[in-house]
Amino acid sequence: MLAVQSSGQRRVSRRSFLLAAGALGAGFALDGCAPAQSSTAATEITFYVSKPEVIGYFDRVIEQFHKSQDAVRVVRDSTSSMSADFVRNQPPDLGCWNYNFAVAEFVKHGALSDLSDMAEAKSINPKLWPLVDQTAQYPGRTSAIPYSVMAASVIYNKDVFAKHGLSVPTTRSQLVKICQTLQDANIAPFYNTIKDTWTVGQGMFDYSVGGMVDVPRFFSALGSEGTSLNAGSAASFQKDFKAPMDRMLQLAAFANKDAASRGYADGNLAFAQGKAAMYMQGPWALNEIAKTAPALKLGTFPLPVTDDPADLKVRVNVDLALWIPEASRKKDAARQFLSFLMRPDINDKYNADNNGFGVRKDAPPASNPALAGMQKYYDDGAFYLGASQLIPASIPVSNYAQSIALGSAPDALLKTLDADWARLALRNV
Repeated sequence: MLAVQSSGQRRVSRRSFLLAAGALGAGFALDGCAPAQSSTAATEITFYVSKPEVIGYFDRVIEQFHKSQDAVRVVRDSTSSMSADFVRNQPPDLGCWNYNFAVAEFVKHGALSDLSDMAEAKSINPKLWPLVDQTAQYPGRTSAIPYSVMAASVIYNKDVFAKHGLSVPTTRSQLVKICQTLQDANIAPFYNTIKDTWTVGQGMFDYSVGGMVDVPRFFSALGSEGTSLNAGSAASFQKDFKAPMDRMLQLAAFANKDAASRGYADGNLAFAQGKAAMYMQGPWALNEIAKTAPALKLGTFPLPVTDDPADLKVRVNVDLALWIPEASRKKDAARQFLSFLMRPDINDKYNADNNGFGVRKDAPPASNPALAGMQKYYDDGAFYLGASQLIPASIPVSNYAQSIALGSAPDALLKTLDADWARLALRNV
């Protein structure tokens, strides 16, 4: 059986199989022969993968899994609508999905089964569970098992730093001094891509907030405010995000002059061509940069937003997590494949190929040398979920961040953000 089939192909192949089986049975009857003894059929499960760029990897893993045993057959799906499938009570048997607000509602409503008894759940680095729970949780359950974590910070050109005698900054004052030195040498300190709102949200917005604000504590307090959220609340965007946004606005001045008209692809190319010393992007940009400049020496460091090095942290997200729906009638088979996916040789290769950080207690360090500058912070648990990831998609926070990066005063936009949050809370009462 092929490792990968579309749902339409499955329907055709099953129908063809039944027709063929019927014809074969009729043939036996006409010939007066007893039918051959059948072997136990393999259990077929559907495996949903959300990231198109890693489909090839998982298809190869499926083939490897099929060669290792004959009790379970996996059909990979990457096109179905999860919301529609859950509504129809026909979700995939196993999911490998970005662990963000898209999956949060399924978790909160108990649509995902408990995986806490699995050895793979027990193997996860305990420092990662707060990240999972902060996004979504269901009482008494481990609804998903992390598969890959992406850590993002400032990417810098080591040769440019060495040429100008610069060291990696650990304080805001040091960073500003570096930016001034680079500007004096007619080098753009940062290459910003403000045309694409998501690059601002996950980049300078999240880095600035995460470098000054206790993100988990803030959103926990924010949730308690509900519809009464305002500037005088115990936690509010107007109050808690004011200082980070002021610093983000200052930082935006140390960038390429055409930042407003440049997007993600422009940034990868320009940075690869040496048009700036630093770049606020995630590890997904490293492979794109390498397409133009494979020999470029790059490093990473957390953005210093204060003058206390103890505040340094890196932005992370649980890039992929594995989960099994309650509605699946093939949980045992799905668990068998989940265990195979979590084998160190399978899981570690995925993270090595995709610039991810390992999730197990025994996972090796990130393999790409450019990520070494974040490893200590990751190992120490000095990380935070990006604030933009914790704000529902119905609130256009990245657009607000874009306006601030383009020079708008933060106060009015943060007031709007408070109002948006309170309005959303009112709908959920």
